[in-house]
Amino acid sequence: MKIVVTGANGQLGRELTEWETDAADIIGFGRETLDITSIEQCRQVITLHQPDIVIHCAAYTTVDKAESEPDEAFRVNAAATRNVVIAAREAGAKFCYISTDYVFDGKGSSPYNEYDQTNPQTVYGKSKLAGELMVQTLHDRYYIVRTSWVYGKYGNNFVKTMLKMAGERDQLKVVSDQIGSPTYTYDLAAFLLELVATDRYGVYHASNSGICSWYEFAKAIFEDSGITIRLDPCSTADFPRPAPRPAYSVMDHTAIRSNGFRMLRSWREALNHYLKDSE
Repeated sequence: MKIVVTGANGQLGRELTEWETDAADIIGFGRETLDITSIEQCRQVITLHQPDIVIHCAAYTTVDKAESEPDEAFRVNAAATRNVVIAAREAGAKFCYISTDYVFDGKGSSPYNEYDQTNPQTVYGKSKLAGELMVQTLHDRYYIVRTSWVYGKYGNNFVKTMLKMAGERDQLKVVSDQIGSPTYTYDLAAFLLELVATDRYGVYHASNSGICSWYEFAKAIFEDSGITIRLDPCSTADFPRPAPRPAYSVMDHTAIRSNGFRMLRSWREALNHYLKDSE
């Protein structure tokens, strides 16, 4: 099984590219080796390597900045996704698109399943949903995998930010009125590689099991790292941002269960694994 991964320098893309497995030959491309906004380059690279699967991790992910440059967000998340999808389809490769909880409005109070009505409230969310529509329109063998609150060994993320700030301050405030599920790139990558080896196409929600607030997540990070710091809860209103954050972005894993895949482990167990692996 040969897999081409886009966005190979990002958190998830690099996790996949660095993955050690005898079951697949994984080749990663960052922006310096593949310009996904060029359909000619997409065709050239994918035709050259003839993968069985393309996992499309490359994306415009700067949520706040997207509000002031929507054209660029849509150029990368929608138009460039179209380019990669077309090139994959022409080469006979299956296609896996990584999407986000931001396609929902975050106003719910029970976990969103894969077929609930989408209603993105941000440019980022709208551009990622546009990418999903490109995939569904242009390919017939696809997986769309929505995930949330991603962290891992590579790149910047909430866990690394909390640990860094704990080294600089003795007191922190963290938002307690946004609820979701952290997702460890190691566990997400393992699920993706299991998924794309099958023909169980469709839309999936993949995050570590269980839910927490950002405040509870931060508290767990410090507890499991043995760090003593004063941590106070605060509200979203205390930290206004250009792009509204979903208050409730818990996703139900209906498709994982109904297609016979293993659920991702609990977020707390995953966090513990990450922290030990980072020592």
